[in-house]
Amino acid sequence: MKKATKTKKVTNIIARVPTGIKTFDPLIENGLKKGSSNLVVGGPGSGKTIFAIQFLYYGIINFNENGLYITFEEKKEKLYDDMKEFGWDLQKLEKENKFVFLEYTPEQVKKLLVEGGGIVENIIEKYKIKRLVIDSISSFGLLYQDELAKKEASLALFELINSWGCTALLTAQENNIDAKGISTSLDFEVDSIIILYHPRVDHTRSRYIEILKMRGTKHSGKIYSLVIDKNGITIKSKS
Repeated sequence: MKKATKTKKVTNIIARVPTGIKTFDPLIENGLKKGSSNLVVGGPGSGKTIFAIQFLYYGIINFNENGLYITFEEKKEKLYDDMKEFGWDLQKLEKENKFVFLEYTPEQVKKLLVEGGGIVENIIEKYKIKRLVIDSISSFGLLYQDELAKKEASLALFELINSWGCTALLTAQENNIDAKGISTSLDFEVDSIIILYHPRVDHTRSRYIEILKMRGTKHSGKIYSLVIDKNGITIKSKS
């Protein structure tokens, strides 16, 4: 008589990319999904750019993952000076070919879609880029008056990003964030949406963070207090 054979349960282990915000990663199974596209949404002063640079900086320092920062709005010298406040020497990393700053106009990104990668793809290959930031995607969306054209262009952009194999973080300006969520047209294209709140209560503004969605991840559904100090962003406790 043959013995019954036991079937082993196969568990798919999802590769994770830590954000560099130590108090945030435990809320998302210790990091973003490798190769995912993630949206950080917030109003002015909410900390979007700091979140993005922290993601790139600690990727380089702690995990040897080179980073590319594409911006439509930030000026290089000012950004580098601002980030020194946190002890992040981006100029040094740039000289070491670990960090690449690319100032692009939204029109150039539009051209990028037609070319199918262009200079950005060359940079990713040359510098072995693993982490990508686009700050902010909102400027790109302003090129399209027609909603359908905007959605098609966004889809093409995300397909291009996915083809590069990077873990991507995109920021978006959203001034009207409430209990109903956000009005971005990108919510179906991205793997996760992280919201940064900066409300005024009485005479003081506070900061909070919420993970609105994150595909394939058991994430916290709570809203947490967020502070920006000399070390960058730190998540404190439930609001």
